[in-house]
This record gives sequence, C-alpha cells and structure tokens, in this order.
Amino acid sequence: MRVLSLVPNDATFHRQETAALADAGVERTVMTVPGDPRERSVADYLRFVPRVIRESSEGYDLLHANYGLTAPAALAQRRLPVVLSLWGSDLLGEYGWLSKACARRCEEVVVMSEGMAAELDCPAHVLPHGVDGDRFRPVPKSEARQSVGWSADARHVLFPYAPDRPIKDFPRAGRVVEAARERVDAPVELHVLGGVDHAEVPAYMNAADALLLTSEREGSPNVVREAMSCGLPVVATDVGDVRERLDGVSPSAVADTDGGLAGALADLLVDPRRSDGREAVADLRVERTAERLRAVYELALDRGGIGVEPTPT
Repeated sequence: MRVLSLVPNDATFHRQETAALADAGVERTVMTVPGDPRERSVADYLRFVPRVIRESSEGYDLLHANYGLTAPAALAQRRLPVVLSLWGSDLLGEYGWLSKACARRCEEVVVMSEGMAAELDCPAHVLPHGVDGDRFRPVPKSEARQSVGWSADARHVLFPYAPDRPIKDFPRAGRVVEAARERVDAPVELHVLGGVDHAEVPAYMNAADALLLTSEREGSPNVVREAMSCGLPVVATDVGDVRERLDGVSPSAVADTDGGLAGALADLLVDPRRSDGREAVADLRVERTAERLRAVYELALDRGGIGVEPTPT
C-alpha cells in the first residue's frame, strides 16, 4: 500500500509511526506544508494545494491528511480516498469549524481521544499516537541524573513544554511547584523540556520525580504516554484524555485547582517512586497503533472502491 501523508511538520511521533507502518507493509511518503510552522500563513497552505494535487497522481493508493489545516489540500484532489487525523488544537481551537467541515467529506477520520470524537458530527476512530516503548523505558534514576547533570539530592519536577507557549501555562506550573516546595523537606527544582532533542527526552523523564502538566487545553498529549512508559508519575490538569489515561495508574493525579495540583505533587516529592504506568500504555506501543492505522487505511480504501493486498500473516 502506498500512502501520501500530509503534515504541518514531520514530528517525531509521525516519523516513528511511518517506520512502524513500513514494517506493516505500508510505504508512506511525507509532504510538509511550506513555511516556518511558527509563522505559517493561510497563503502557505494555499501554495500547498497544487503541489498536493500534482503529487497525488504519482501512483498512491490513499491520502492521509494529518492535522485539520492540511485537509483542504487533501480534499482538493479527487483521485484518492482521504483519511484525516485530527491532533487536538486543530479541532478544539480557532479553526475547529474547518476541521469539522472537512471531516464530513473524508472516508475515515482519526482522533486522539473520546472527547475529540464527541466534538464531531461524523464517525471517528479513537487512536492516539503510539509510544516507542524501547526508547521510553525505565532506567535507574541515578544513572539518568548523572547523564543530564542534575543533583542527586534534590527533587526534580519536569514541565514538558517550552515555557513561552501560553496554552501550556508555565506560570501556573511555577506557582504549583512553589506551593509544593513548602511541604517538601528537600530542594525542589523545576525543569522545562523545551529545546531538548526528542532522543534525549527519556533520560530527562527517568531523571525526574514527577511530570507536571498544567495545560489549559490538550487533545491527547504524547508526553503523558511517554512519561507513563518510563514509569514517571504524572500530575496534570483535567485536559484531553489525561484523566482516562491515568485512571488506575499509581502514583499519579489529575486536579483542577492549584491547591489540588500542589498537594498531589508534594505527596509524590515527599516519597519519590515509580508509577505503574508502563503497563497501562502497553497497548499503545507504536507497533500496535500502526497496525490499527493500517486497518483504518484499508477501511478507507474499501469505501473509496480501491482494494489492496491484505497484510501477510
């Protein structure tokens, strides 16, 4: 099966997914929207349309639009069935109306959480991005701290984004850590993951005592599943599918108030320990999610009237 995949940026999780799909018999070619993602304009998306139309004629079986703003370019061509994957802010943010309108015209739609599916007026598959369980795995905390240069005596809290992204609410994380610090009889340090190469993220997660997520809005944050795969406890606001993912995972907590977040974080820092989250995300390893995505592709091909050879068994 040959798939043309449109992306706003070729994120690490998309590259991992593409590699896993190759093992499942899917050859995926990636086209990225032109322009700097931080400064991209409507004109950049419009310039993308004729490129997609030309490329779509090059022998592909299917077109996969990742992120809602790539969907108009995908639908502008008429040759191929379209699968649309919505990542979160594309459905829940400013251009949610466009994502919803495009979703109704696609053969199949993929979303990251049940909450996102409820926002649509058409059927959708709930399929979060997979986790590379070989890379995101527990390693000794002392070894990880030595590799990232953190003090062995302090408690370490990891904020998983760049501090200048307003929707992630880093100032709130600072307030929560400051309140928790008063209840912990040890130095407490807050670190940010912004600017850290993704290949190095597992070391930071294994070096930390807790992941603190204070976002105002999320779809299905990859960092939460990656932290769980490392056994890193998570304290988070009730956004996206975080409550669902952390249900039954111990220790971890979801809270709505600064006081609730600070209390849960302090409890973790007083008695640092691994979570049992790795077991909870075993079914979301990238190999398994790639197999499910291939099944979605096959459904789209059936709806589009195009058949492909079944996956070898």
